[in-house]
Amino acid sequence: MQKDKHPDYRPVVFRDRSAGYAFLTRSTASSERSIEWDDGNTYPVVDVEISAESHPFHTGHARAVDTEGRIAKFERRYGEAGREDGS
Repeated sequence: MQKDKHPDYRPVVFRDRSAGYAFLTRSTASSERSIEWDDGNTYPVVDVEISAESHPFHTGHARAVDTEGRIAKFERRYGEAGREDGS
């Protein structure tokens, strides 16, 4: 490998806050925040929204999705013309 051409590949903790799950792996991801891991060392931590612990495919449980925001966005974009029933 050529020097100064590749990103730094180091241990990083990925944390799924919704499931209360974290795992340590190697990655090029960077973060300003850090966490003290079980081994006593401090590692950068990257928060993720979905992991295998919270993904509906792996858990078999669907999460509630904020559909109100999607509907409001649709109505703002298309207004009354976007409605199928015309009311």
